[in-house]
Order: sequence, then structure tokens, then C-alpha cells
Amino acid sequence: MNRLKIFGDVKIFDNVHIGEDTIIYGPAIIGQPPRGKADGELSLILGKDSIIRPFTTIYAGSKIGNNFQTGQGTSIREDNLIGNNVSVGTNAVLEFENKIGDFCRIHSGCFLEMVTLGNYVFIGPNTVFTDDPHPMNCPKYKECGGGAVVGDMVKIGANCTFLPAVKIGRGALIGAGSVIVYDIPEMMVAAGNPAKVIKKIEELSCKIKAYERPYLWPPYNEQK
Repeated sequence: MNRLKIFGDVKIFDNVHIGEDTIIYGPAIIGQPPRGKADGELSLILGKDSIIRPFTTIYAGSKIGNNFQTGQGTSIREDNLIGNNVSVGTNAVLEFENKIGDFCRIHSGCFLEMVTLGNYVFIGPNTVFTDDPHPMNCPKYKECGGGAVVGDMVKIGANCTFLPAVKIGRGALIGAGSVIVYDIPEMMVAAGNPAKVIKKIEELSCKIKAYERPYLWPPYNEQK
């Protein structure tokens, strides 16, 4: 038996598959057909043990894993593939064709389109990923642009902007307020506008001396 709990005004369209023990707080719209598609033409899969908070809209045509959470006012468009244990914060927007790994935290006010995130990626509030190098309406923009590709265990500070198609290596740290124009190698710290590599992760220090340096706790201490 699917132990789905609904509180308030929730619209669920046809061809929506919701895992057990999921909680949805209205007002919310689940399975909204994208423009040009009929009700139920595309499926929406939402995993078990998820929490959908008020004013969230999730479009049909996406697949979302278990233990998913949204903040208030989250918008998730079609063609998103989202792993397990992912959180998308208040007023964040996932436009089309994002691929989100497991255990990712996308904070409030973020915008992603055609972005690929590995596992255990943290994205600070109000971070924007762009995907079109010369808007508007270039018919070839997907071929020369597209969103960023972000490796496993990357940490991104608040208010960052990523230009199209940049690649962020595994375990990198991006300082708050940075504008990322170029690729960043793995296990490096980058900051600034444009962002530049300033040190290695292993050169960081713990301000309160609780650890030899930051990121010596799971899962980061498993990085090779």
C-alpha cells in the first residue's frame, strides 16, 4: 500500500508515479505537462520517502530518486534525472535536461539548466549556471554551449555564476561570489572574477583547529 500523505491543495496529473511514504504539502502541482504535451503523455517518477513543500511545481517527463526534498516554491522542469538523497532549496529552479547525482544539496535561489552534477555536490544559495554562450535563439546553442559539468564532492559557495560548458574537477572548492569562466582542475580551490586557482584543497586550514584541515570527514576523506 502506498502511504502517500497529502496536506492541502495538491494537483496530481495522470501518469505520475509516487513512491511510498512521500509527503506533499499544498499548494503544489505534480506532473504538470510541458508545453505542447497532453496530460499523462509523459510520465513523472518521484521516489519514496520524499518531502515536497508548498508552492512546488514538478513537470512531467522527469525521474527523481528516493529521499528527495524541495523547499518552498521550487520549480523542476521536464527531462531532469535526479538521484537519491537530493535536496533542492526554496525558490530554486531546475530547468530542462539536468543530471543530478546522489546526495547533492542545491541551495535556495539557484538556477540550473543542462547541468551535470556528480555525487555529494554542494551548491550555495543564489548560484546560477548559464548554458547559452550567445543568446537569444541560436539554433546551434546546444552544440557549442550547454551547462557545466561538475565532478563528485565539489563545494560551491554562495552567489557564484558559471559560464556555459565549464568543467569543475572532482573535489574542487569554488569561493563565494566567483564567476567561473574556465575549467577548474580537481582538488583545487578557485575564487574571484574570473575565478582563478589559488591553492590546493590540501593547503586549506581549519580556523578553529578542530581538524588538521577541512574536509577530513566523510565522504570527503575517502577522496584519492
